[in-house]
Parts: sequence; structure tokens; C-alpha cells
Amino acid sequence: QVQLVESGGGSVEPGGSLRLSCAASTDAWSRSCMGWFRQGPEKKREVVATIDPGARFPAYADSVKGRFKISLDSADNTLYLRMTSLKPEDSAMYYCASGEFSVSEGCFRDTYSDWGQGTQVTVS
Repeated sequence: QVQLVESGGGSVEPGGSLRLSCAASTDAWSRSCMGWFRQGPEKKREVVATIDPGARFPAYADSVKGRFKISLDSADNTLYLRMTSLKPEDSAMYYCASGEFSVSEGCFRDTYSDWGQGTQVTVS
């Protein structure tokens, strides 16, 4: 059974930092790609960052490059998103997801199959 459980969201002031965590079941962890996504009020869901299981090809949205870092901990099947220099426009519900994609498709896409329930991030 695929399970993804996010945590670590909260309210911070602009310029602050947060680290999101996503605990993944074994089935979710076995997918070829994992990623973080976000959806703000009245906005479309957008890809924030994605990573392959070997952590060789992290990819980021232009809006978060240099501020966010995605990482994996294979010891406990956890995906992380370290967010620094947060801006009000980063406020959104953040979701982690896992999916199976070919090497040619790549991980930086929005068509993931398995999703968590989300964790809210508010920057104000």
C-alpha cells in the first residue's frame, strides 16, 4: 500500500526557514521519482522540486532555485524539502508525491500517481 505523510509545515516570517518531511511507505519509496509540489489559494498546483532515488538529478522550479533543497534519507524512507529565505509567495499547501517514470521522461513533471495529504506553509 502506498502511503505518503507530510509534516513540518507552519507559519514563518519572510526570510525564515522550514524543513518539510515526507514519510513514505516501502511501495512509495520504490517508485522511480519523488517530488514536492504546492498549491496556493486559487492557484494551479505547481512542481517545486523532484528527485530520483539515487539523488543524482534533483530538479527545481525557477522560483525556488537557490532557496530550497530536496533530499532523501534512504535509511528511513523519508523525503525532505529544506526551504530557506521564504517569501510570502511561497505560502501554499505542500504535497509530496511518488511516481514511476522512465529515464527519458524524467522526474520533473506533474503527473505523479501517489500523493500525500499535504502540509500548510504560511509566510507572513
